[in-house]
Amino acid sequence: MEAQEEKEAQVAAWLKKIFGDHPIPQYEVNPRTTEILHHLAERNRVRDRDVYLVIEDLKQKASEYESEVNDLTSDLFRTKSKNEEIKLELTKLEKNLTATLVLEKCLREDLKKAELHLSTERAKVDNRLQNMDFLKAKSEEFRFGIRAAEKLAELKQQTIPLKKKLDSYLDLMPNPSLAQVKIEEAKRELLDARKDFLHSHCVLRVPAAEQDNTVRPLFYSPVRQMDEKEEYV
Repeated sequence: MEAQEEKEAQVAAWLKKIFGDHPIPQYEVNPRTTEILHHLAERNRVRDRDVYLVIEDLKQKASEYESEVNDLTSDLFRTKSKNEEIKLELTKLEKNLTATLVLEKCLREDLKKAELHLSTERAKVDNRLQNMDFLKAKSEEFRFGIRAAEKLAELKQQTIPLKKKLDSYLDLMPNPSLAQVKIEEAKRELLDARKDFLHSHCVLRVPAAEQDNTVRPLFYSPVRQMDEKEEYV
């Protein structure tokens, strides 16, 4: 009996929920109609529960989809922002590359100018070195010439007494034989003095400019000149 009353109460509550503010149609309340309506109410409750679950599942999926869409939107925004940054970086790199190429071209031109200037300066230095070598050779020649002139002057100074002695013998006319002997002695002394002086002092080496190790006199030997002259009487 209590179960029947509970079913009738459940049916009444279900009908009120179904019709809401509208009046519930009149029906005969008996165990059979109550059982039928209770069965419909249970099926309706199960269906409502299934619909609710489906709706909740759809809501959950919609929320997940919305979250994914938001994530995709955020990713898309970040991707766009990153692309803009990359474009700016590429623009900067392009400008820097252009400036680098221009600078490299300028440096190459400066390097060519520097190499040309260095080649010119090297040629000038080589020319100056050659001139210095020539001047050194000439300086050596002048130095040897000065030494030879000094030695010649010294020789002349040494031969002056012998010439005076020879002249004094030439003045000895009373005894020609004795004068001839004295003259020959003076001539031999003069020749010996000149030969000794020339062999010990006046034979000099030719400067390095001639690139020859041959030893030659720098001036004509007076000894040979005197040998070729006629002897004094």
